[in-house]
Amino acid sequence: MTTDFFEYLMEDPQEIERLERKTDPVSVLAQARWAGLAAGMRVADIGCGPGLTSNILLDAVRPGGEVVGIDFSAERIKHAQNRYQQKGLLFQQENFFGDLASIGTFDFVWARFVLEFHRSRAEQLVANLSRLVRPGGILCLIDLDYNCLSHAGLPDRVNETIRDIVSGLEENADFDPYAGRHLYGRLFDLGYQDVRLEMTSHHLIYGELDETERYNWERKMLVAARRSGCDFANYQGDFNAFAREFTTSFKDSRRFTYTPLISCCGRKP
Repeated sequence: MTTDFFEYLMEDPQEIERLERKTDPVSVLAQARWAGLAAGMRVADIGCGPGLTSNILLDAVRPGGEVVGIDFSAERIKHAQNRYQQKGLLFQQENFFGDLASIGTFDFVWARFVLEFHRSRAEQLVANLSRLVRPGGILCLIDLDYNCLSHAGLPDRVNETIRDIVSGLEENADFDPYAGRHLYGRLFDLGYQDVRLEMTSHHLIYGELDETERYNWERKMLVAARRSGCDFANYQGDFNAFAREFTTSFKDSRRFTYTPLISCCGRKP
């Protein structure tokens, strides 16, 4: 295993909790089955994080299937092994950009919310993941478009600052808020067949804010915003003043937030 790991922009002591709380098992299972996941398949869950998604995928490949969860983070892999590892479900720390030949090939390779963290290297990453797919196997890429940028009902200076934060993350953290719109082209360029796409909403927030969405968005603002390089000019450089106004206004029932989710899958020739 190589050790050329990237610096994850959401790295934080509470990240395992955030990832598990925001994962909706019903949505994950529906997306995977739409892409062709079925019983008996061998599956690679790329960017498995703390392992919950891999555990959900395992249900869809029983009986006879296997899921291998792969992540950069030693901490999250350890959590996954302690909490979820069982017959048919393994976890392994790997560099996605390195030589993955040791883990074999798969009927179904799944990368959900991974490419958004590798804007400049996304093409390289997809090509590397494609090497894991057996001929006739499925590569499924799922990511967001216009990520974190679609809000109505927030104060103008909050929206302006959010745009500045996202721009800073693009420049300083290799973040791609438009990763979803490139998924079709990634598979097209690799010659995948029977390519299919689906667009749904990932975030669709209006009315009273539920606890899961509150926690997810507040953690994103507290962690990613601090690392963006944004100068918070609308708040005289005071991050805490921005955080307070964002938190208060995001709880307002008049606020409307959405983020498109694009799923793309195809068969390897």
